[in-house]
Amino acid sequence: MASEEWQNQTTVSEFILLGFGDVPQLELPLFLLFFVIYLVTMSGNLLIVLLVLADRHLQTPMYFFLGNLSCLESCYSSTILPRMLASLLTGDRGISLKACFIQFYLFACLGGAECYLLSVMSYDRYLAVCKPLHYTTLMSGRLCLHLAAISWISGVLVSTSTTISVTALSFCGPNKIDHYLCDLSPIIKEISCSDTSVVEMTAFIFACVFTMPPFVLTLTSYTLIIVTILRIPSTSGRQKAFSTCSSHLTVVALFYGTLMLVYMLPRSRNLRYVKKVFSLFYTVLTPMLNPLIYSLRNKDVKKAMERGFRKIANHTAFQKSSF
Repeated sequence: MASEEWQNQTTVSEFILLGFGDVPQLELPLFLLFFVIYLVTMSGNLLIVLLVLADRHLQTPMYFFLGNLSCLESCYSSTILPRMLASLLTGDRGISLKACFIQFYLFACLGGAECYLLSVMSYDRYLAVCKPLHYTTLMSGRLCLHLAAISWISGVLVSTSTTISVTALSFCGPNKIDHYLCDLSPIIKEISCSDTSVVEMTAFIFACVFTMPPFVLTLTSYTLIIVTILRIPSTSGRQKAFSTCSSHLTVVALFYGTLMLVYMLPRSRNLRYVKKVFSLFYTVLTPMLNPLIYSLRNKDVKKAMERGFRKIANHTAFQKSSF
């Protein structure tokens, strides 16, 4: 009996990511939409990474963290969108257990790292606005490297611990996940036949430890920034101070707003589709909007792009004239 029960619990060799399969008439339009989003996301974020690396005018703490964020967003989108695009194009929604766990590990790792990286960027803006005279001394290159490393390591820690606990579960059916990616909630709530209380407790503890502190730090930083800005006597001074952090505040609002909305909505079968749609904001749209927000609202990035395109044009013209 024990042998038969163990065999039954290991019969599931793959999961089915339902995605948006309940609306088959929209699969082609959704494929085209997400394909364009993926191209814009990758090109925009990689462009910012290249600009930060190549332009000496962007060798500052703010753009160092922005380069890290763009690198993270490129990896984040590549973890989710290629698999979704393949599913929409071919109709094959199957994903092996190993591939599902790898996707969840990367998704959780990059999501956790982004929480800390956004808080680090908010702390950088706090020093720039509230401690301008000491900013260069306080935000040294060494500290920037340490803060960026802590952000990435935190994502690895929370993801590793949670993934290990999930892989210890048994999956004996059903094997359908009503989502477009391997997220924790549908895995433990819909398809696991084990006792998931330990996994849920582990995930809750690590979520509190690794996401609440950066959220509180971000909220505190912007509260102090707003208070400082309101104390500036001149209108032009307030506008200039707010412009230095408005882009980052927009990104934070989009990321945390939709993330909290999805995970704070009550567990209900009627709300599954709503959660799935809202989760697109922080998994798909935010990585695309980040470079657009920073490049369109930031004069330094615009100037760096102009210098870069001018160098390319001059180099091309020189090569043509040499022939």
